[in-house]
Amino acid sequence: MELLLETVALFCLKLAYEREGESPILRDDPIMSDYEREVFGLLVRRGDIEGIQFRVARCVSLAMDAIGGVDTPLGRELYRLSADFRNARTMEQFEAPVIGLRDYLKDIQ
Repeated sequence: MELLLETVALFCLKLAYEREGESPILRDDPIMSDYEREVFGLLVRRGDIEGIQFRVARCVSLAMDAIGGVDTPLGRELYRLSADFRNARTMEQFEAPVIGLRDYLKDIQ
């Protein structure tokens, strides 16, 4: 789960901050410090659903702004997928929405 969450954060931050011709954002980039696998791992071990949702929501918000907001086709789909994640109430309910977010963000890179 931690790797999935980190990957979602990475793809969001790539959409928000990565520019053509510049160095790509990688997992060990300083911008990823609040979204590292270890940070998500701690939240997962604690069962901190709200903490996980808060961190992912911050990243998704940045990605949403980068793709033009909820009024664009890409934004509407990202919003729909993130709503599934926001509505999860248990750790088990996170898996399918996180995979959906990861796959979608990867596709729109």
